[in-house]
Amino acid sequence: MLTKKQIELLDFINKRVNRDGVPPSFDEMKEALNLRSKSGIHRLITALEERGFIRRLAHRARAIEIVKLPDALAPHGFTPKVIEGDAPEQSPPTPLPMQAQAVELPILGKIAAGVPIEAITDGAQNVAVPGQMLKGRGSHYALEVKGESMIDAGINDGDVVVIRETSTAENGDIVVAQVEGYEATLKRFFRRGNMIALEAANPDFETRVLPEGHVKVQGKLVGLIRNY
Repeated sequence: MLTKKQIELLDFINKRVNRDGVPPSFDEMKEALNLRSKSGIHRLITALEERGFIRRLAHRARAIEIVKLPDALAPHGFTPKVIEGDAPEQSPPTPLPMQAQAVELPILGKIAAGVPIEAITDGAQNVAVPGQMLKGRGSHYALEVKGESMIDAGINDGDVVVIRETSTAENGDIVVAQVEGYEATLKRFFRRGNMIALEAANPDFETRVLPEGHVKVQGKLVGLIRNY
Protein backbone atom coordinates (compact mmCIF):
# COMPACT_ATOMS: atom_id res chain seq x y z
CA MET A 1 0.00 0.00 0.00
CA LEU A 2 1.29 3.43 -0.94
CA THR A 3 1.23 6.49 1.28
CA LYS A 4 -0.64 9.61 0.23
CA LYS A 5 2.60 11.40 -0.73
CA GLN A 6 3.81 8.42 -2.75
CA ILE A 7 0.53 8.35 -4.70
CA GLU A 8 0.69 12.11 -5.24
CA LEU A 9 4.22 11.89 -6.61
CA LEU A 10 3.44 8.93 -8.87
CA ASP A 11 0.37 10.75 -10.19
CA PHE A 12 2.41 13.91 -10.84
CA ILE A 13 5.15 12.00 -12.70
CA ASN A 14 2.59 10.11 -14.77
CA LYS A 15 0.71 13.26 -15.76
CA ARG A 16 3.89 15.13 -16.71
CA VAL A 17 5.13 12.18 -18.76
CA ASN A 18 1.82 12.00 -20.62
CA ARG A 19 1.71 15.78 -21.14
CA ASP A 20 5.32 16.65 -21.95
CA GLY A 21 6.91 13.35 -22.94
CA VAL A 22 9.59 13.73 -20.24
CA PRO A 23 9.45 13.28 -16.47
CA PRO A 24 9.65 16.31 -14.17
CA SER A 25 12.88 17.34 -12.48
CA PHE A 26 13.41 16.75 -8.78
CA ASP A 27 12.96 20.48 -8.19
CA GLU A 28 9.60 20.36 -9.94
CA MET A 29 8.58 17.32 -7.90
CA LYS A 30 9.60 19.08 -4.69
CA GLU A 31 7.53 22.15 -5.57
CA ALA A 32 4.50 20.11 -6.66
CA LEU A 33 4.44 18.16 -3.38
CA ASN A 34 5.29 21.25 -1.30
CA LEU A 35 8.34 19.65 0.28
CA ARG A 36 11.20 21.62 1.80
CA SER A 37 14.09 19.67 0.25
CA LYS A 38 14.87 17.22 -2.53
CA SER A 39 15.86 14.58 0.04
CA GLY A 40 12.16 13.94 0.62
CA ILE A 41 11.69 13.36 -3.11
CA HIS A 42 14.64 10.96 -3.13
CA ARG A 43 12.98 8.93 -0.36
CA LEU A 44 9.65 8.85 -2.18
CA ILE A 45 11.26 7.86 -5.48
CA THR A 46 13.20 5.09 -3.72
CA ALA A 47 10.03 3.84 -2.04
CA LEU A 48 8.14 3.77 -5.36
CA GLU A 49 11.00 1.89 -6.99
CA GLU A 50 11.24 -0.62 -4.15
CA ARG A 51 7.49 -1.30 -4.46
CA GLY A 52 7.80 -1.88 -8.19
CA PHE A 53 5.84 1.13 -9.47
CA ILE A 54 8.76 2.84 -11.23
CA ARG A 55 12.23 1.99 -12.42
CA ARG A 56 15.12 4.45 -12.74
CA LEU A 57 17.70 4.14 -15.51
CA ALA A 58 20.85 5.29 -13.78
CA HIS A 59 22.89 5.82 -16.96
CA ARG A 60 20.45 8.24 -18.62
CA ALA A 61 19.59 11.72 -17.45
CA ARG A 62 16.04 12.07 -16.10
CA ALA A 63 14.91 8.65 -17.30
CA ILE A 64 12.05 6.99 -15.41
CA GLU A 65 10.06 3.96 -16.47
CA ILE A 66 6.57 3.77 -15.00
CA VAL A 67 6.11 0.04 -14.47
CA LYS A 68 2.59 0.10 -13.08
CA LEU A 69 0.04 2.35 -11.42
CA PRO A 70 -2.17 1.69 -8.39
CA ASP A 71 -5.84 1.00 -9.10
CA ALA A 72 -6.78 4.56 -8.19
CA LEU A 73 -4.53 5.96 -10.94
CA ALA A 74 -4.27 3.24 -13.56
CA PRO A 75 -6.15 3.96 -16.81
CA HIS A 76 -7.64 1.12 -18.84
CA GLY A 77 -4.99 -0.49 -20.98
CA PHE A 78 -2.00 1.16 -19.30
CA THR A 79 1.34 0.06 -20.73
CA PRO A 80 4.76 0.96 -19.27
CA LYS A 81 6.74 3.57 -21.19
CA VAL A 82 10.39 4.60 -20.89
CA ILE A 83 11.08 8.32 -21.06
CA GLU A 84 14.61 9.24 -22.00
CA GLY A 85 16.37 12.51 -21.20
CA ASP A 86 18.72 14.38 -23.47
CA ALA A 87 21.97 12.93 -22.14
CA PRO A 88 23.92 10.59 -24.43
CA GLU A 89 23.51 6.92 -23.69
CA GLN A 90 26.46 5.52 -21.78
CA SER A 91 27.32 2.17 -20.30
CA PRO A 92 27.37 2.49 -16.52
CA PRO A 93 29.65 0.37 -14.36
CA THR A 94 26.68 -1.15 -12.55
CA PRO A 95 22.97 -0.73 -13.38
CA LEU A 96 20.83 0.28 -10.42
CA PRO A 97 19.04 -2.91 -9.37
CA MET A 98 15.73 -3.07 -7.50
CA GLN A 99 16.01 -4.20 -3.89
CA ALA A 100 13.47 -4.55 -1.14
CA GLN A 101 15.60 -2.80 1.46
CA ALA A 102 18.01 0.10 1.14
CA VAL A 103 21.29 0.28 3.05
CA GLU A 104 22.73 3.49 4.46
CA LEU A 105 26.36 4.11 3.48
CA PRO A 106 28.58 6.97 4.64
CA ILE A 107 29.72 9.50 2.03
CA LEU A 108 33.36 9.80 3.04
CA GLY A 109 34.16 12.81 0.87
CA LYS A 110 34.91 13.72 -2.74
CA ILE A 111 36.93 11.78 -5.27
CA ALA A 112 38.57 13.30 -8.32
CA ALA A 113 37.66 12.08 -11.78
CA GLY A 114 40.21 14.46 -13.24
CA VAL A 115 43.24 16.01 -11.60
CA PRO A 116 43.76 14.25 -8.24
CA ILE A 117 42.52 16.12 -5.17
CA GLU A 118 43.06 15.74 -1.46
CA ALA A 119 42.80 12.28 0.04
CA ILE A 120 39.51 10.91 1.33
CA THR A 121 38.32 12.42 4.59
CA ASP A 122 35.56 11.32 6.91
CA GLY A 123 32.17 12.88 6.24
CA ALA A 124 28.91 13.14 8.10
CA GLN A 125 26.54 12.47 5.19
CA ASN A 126 24.90 9.16 4.35
CA VAL A 127 23.30 7.85 1.17
CA ALA A 128 20.74 5.07 0.78
CA VAL A 129 21.72 2.42 -1.79
CA PRO A 130 20.05 -0.85 -2.83
CA GLY A 131 21.45 -3.71 -0.79
CA GLN A 132 21.96 -5.76 -3.97
CA MET A 133 24.54 -3.21 -5.09
CA LEU A 134 26.88 -4.19 -2.26
CA LYS A 135 28.87 -6.93 -3.94
CA GLY A 136 31.54 -9.08 -2.37
CA ARG A 137 32.96 -9.13 1.10
CA GLY A 138 34.29 -6.16 3.00
CA SER A 139 33.08 -2.73 3.95
CA HIS A 140 31.47 -0.35 1.49
CA TYR A 141 31.38 3.43 1.35
CA ALA A 142 30.33 6.20 -1.03
CA LEU A 143 32.15 9.14 -2.61
CA GLU A 144 31.00 12.15 -4.61
CA VAL A 145 32.67 12.43 -8.01
CA LYS A 146 34.31 15.70 -9.05
CA GLY A 147 35.49 16.09 -12.64
CA GLU A 148 34.87 14.54 -16.04
CA SER A 149 37.76 12.17 -16.67
CA MET A 150 35.52 9.08 -16.40
CA ILE A 151 32.54 10.23 -18.48
CA ASP A 152 33.08 7.59 -21.18
CA ALA A 153 32.59 4.99 -18.44
CA GLY A 154 29.24 6.57 -17.57
CA ILE A 155 30.56 8.39 -14.49
CA ASN A 156 29.73 12.10 -14.48
CA ASP A 157 30.62 15.07 -12.29
CA GLY A 158 28.32 15.05 -9.26
CA ASP A 159 27.57 11.33 -9.33
CA VAL A 160 27.90 9.29 -6.15
CA VAL A 161 29.96 6.12 -6.56
CA VAL A 162 29.67 3.08 -4.31
CA ILE A 163 33.05 1.59 -3.41
CA ARG A 164 33.94 -1.78 -1.92
CA GLU A 165 36.97 -1.42 0.31
CA THR A 166 39.92 -3.45 -0.96
CA SER A 167 43.67 -3.06 -1.41
CA THR A 168 43.92 -5.20 -4.55
CA ALA A 169 42.67 -4.78 -8.12
CA GLU A 170 42.70 -6.53 -11.47
CA ASN A 171 43.63 -4.88 -14.74
CA GLY A 172 40.72 -2.83 -16.03
CA ASP A 173 39.04 -2.35 -12.64
CA ILE A 174 37.84 1.15 -11.79
CA VAL A 175 39.44 1.92 -8.45
CA VAL A 176 39.92 4.56 -5.83
CA ALA A 177 43.68 5.12 -5.89
CA GLN A 178 45.70 7.15 -3.44
CA VAL A 179 48.66 8.70 -5.22
CA GLU A 180 51.88 9.49 -3.38
CA GLY A 181 50.18 9.30 -0.01
CA TYR A 182 47.81 12.23 -0.22
CA GLU A 183 46.01 12.55 -3.57
CA ALA A 184 42.91 10.51 -4.32
CA THR A 185 41.54 9.75 -7.77
CA LEU A 186 39.05 7.45 -9.53
CA LYS A 187 40.60 5.72 -12.55
CA ARG A 188 40.97 2.42 -14.38
CA PHE A 189 43.81 0.34 -12.94
CA PHE A 190 46.48 -1.37 -15.03
CA ARG A 191 49.69 -3.03 -13.85
CA ARG A 192 52.68 -2.69 -16.19
CA GLY A 193 55.58 -4.57 -14.66
CA ASN A 194 56.60 -2.61 -11.56
CA MET A 195 54.59 0.44 -12.71
CA ILE A 196 50.92 1.28 -12.26
CA ALA A 197 48.90 3.05 -14.96
CA LEU A 198 45.85 5.06 -13.88
CA GLU A 199 43.81 5.47 -17.05
CA ALA A 200 41.02 7.99 -17.59
CA ALA A 201 37.86 7.26 -19.59
CA ASN A 202 38.05 10.56 -21.44
CA PRO A 203 40.49 11.29 -24.30
CA ASP A 204 41.08 14.79 -22.91
CA PHE A 205 42.92 13.32 -19.91
CA GLU A 206 46.31 11.63 -20.01
CA THR A 207 47.06 8.26 -18.45
CA ARG A 208 49.27 8.61 -15.37
CA VAL A 209 52.02 6.00 -14.98
CA LEU A 210 53.68 5.81 -11.57
CA PRO A 211 55.96 3.44 -9.67
CA GLU A 212 54.05 0.72 -7.88
CA GLY A 213 55.02 2.07 -4.46
CA HIS A 214 53.46 5.46 -5.25
CA VAL A 215 49.94 4.08 -5.77
CA LYS A 216 47.74 2.53 -3.10
CA VAL A 217 44.41 0.97 -4.05
CA GLN A 218 41.75 1.88 -1.48
CA GLY A 219 38.65 0.40 -3.07
CA LYS A 220 36.91 -0.85 -6.21
CA LEU A 221 33.83 0.59 -7.89
CA VAL A 222 30.70 -1.56 -7.52
CA GLY A 223 27.88 0.88 -8.21
CA LEU A 224 26.77 4.37 -9.12
CA ILE A 225 23.97 6.69 -8.03
CA ARG A 226 22.89 9.68 -10.10
CA ASN A 227 20.69 12.59 -9.07
CA TYR A 228 18.61 14.21 -11.77
